[in-house]
Amino acid sequence: MKFRTIILLSLLLPLLAWAEARPLGDDPAVEARLKALSTELRCLVCQNQTLADSSAPLAEDLRREIREQIVKGMTDKEITDYLVARYGDFVRYRPPVRTGTILLWVGPLALLLAGLTGLWSSLRRRNAVLDEDIGEGEEA
Repeated sequence: MKFRTIILLSLLLPLLAWAEARPLGDDPAVEARLKALSTELRCLVCQNQTLADSSAPLAEDLRREIREQIVKGMTDKEITDYLVARYGDFVRYRPPVRTGTILLWVGPLALLLAGLTGLWSSLRRRNAVLDEDIGEGEEA
């Protein structure tokens, strides 16, 4: 019984791949706008991928929602504004620089500088200890 189930599932896998490879929309203009918008929006689950690159279920839902809004006649700005109102500026892959998002822009640089400062300080202390040990060895 298990063997038959495995065989059946393995035969169905190509059908699932084919179903996913098909374009979800019939209108190429809608799909082009969806692709352009999806590259400017962040996947809320993956966070380091655009909506276009993500295969997470939430990303698929958001793409479907964007497609529906495009079909309703909403502009790209209206769609982006709607998503920002719903999920915050974090949904943009490149959020605007303003007080609420300054940490997103400056945070990585601040962490890098803090890490380099810590490394530099640690190396200076280690060199001071090594110089001290070498100095004591020469006196003996």
